[in-house]
Amino acid sequence: MVASEIATIFFLFNAVLRGSLVQSQGLQRGFYDSSCPDAEDIVRSTVEKYYNNDATIAPGLLRLHFHDCFVQGCDASVLISGASSERSAPQNFGLRGFEVIDDAKSQLESTCPGVVSCADILALAARDSVDLTGGPSWSVPLGRRDGRISSAADAKALPSPAEPVSVQRQKFADQGMSDHDLVTLVGAHTIGKTDCAFVRYRLYNFTATGNADPSISPAFLPQLRSLCPPNGDPARRVALDRDGAGSFDAAFFKNVRDGNAALESDQRLWGDDATQGVVQKYAGNIRGLFGLRFTYEFPKAMVSLGGVAVKTGRQGEIRRKCSRFN
Repeated sequence: MVASEIATIFFLFNAVLRGSLVQSQGLQRGFYDSSCPDAEDIVRSTVEKYYNNDATIAPGLLRLHFHDCFVQGCDASVLISGASSERSAPQNFGLRGFEVIDDAKSQLESTCPGVVSCADILALAARDSVDLTGGPSWSVPLGRRDGRISSAADAKALPSPAEPVSVQRQKFADQGMSDHDLVTLVGAHTIGKTDCAFVRYRLYNFTATGNADPSISPAFLPQLRSLCPPNGDPARRVALDRDGAGSFDAAFFKNVRDGNAALESDQRLWGDDATQGVVQKYAGNIRGLFGLRFTYEFPKAMVSLGGVAVKTGRQGEIRRKCSRFN
């Protein structure tokens, strides 16, 4: 297949994505076309401004949207500040991008006050982050309203890096999502980094006999150990996608297949019968083409995620500031 044919396939995929991902759970495409026609442009320009200054903000915003949707649904509950709020939960330590959302919200309140929800800003910022890192773009169904509950105790619904795949699958099922959605959304780890604190336990005495996690590739283990020595800085950053943390592509799944995943939870996707087939599908065997299917499926999974337990109509509120209830 020549380059022009591949380019044509990408064009057709984008056309399908933009035209078909329109409605989800009572949300709709173009929700602000009349009430705040510049809403999406304002969010995009804000994300782009921060991204141009620090490209690592992109995975931060993507993760922020994910963490929001898994607790109380996609209602911006993770943005509320306070001693017992969801944002303060241990599961949410290290979340980034709050200032980007606050900046976009401030501009939107000046342009069309009381119209655009913080939850919708989160969904748009996640989409724009993927696009800016070379991934696909898609039409984001909008119309979410912001929730009035934010509790640290509810963050237990979030998947954990040390949990077995069976637990993660159940947590996704609890949100109405499938095993296929699980693998596809974990593909977001194609961008971003994690702390040595979440990796080092795999590298030393994992089996209680001094050995490392046997699922780690022998060729990859020395690289991880050099980054995360036994008494090293637990906050040192490790790429989630070996040698490609800044570019949104399907190479992450080749790393999972080959034993080169930094997180145990990512690597376990290859060892589980329910998820291995999806990993293999995305990893592919045809040079240069393995990323196309993932590029098509990821936006669909993001639309599913963005529709989890949304509040619409007269539910919830439209916050004036994203960090506090009205």
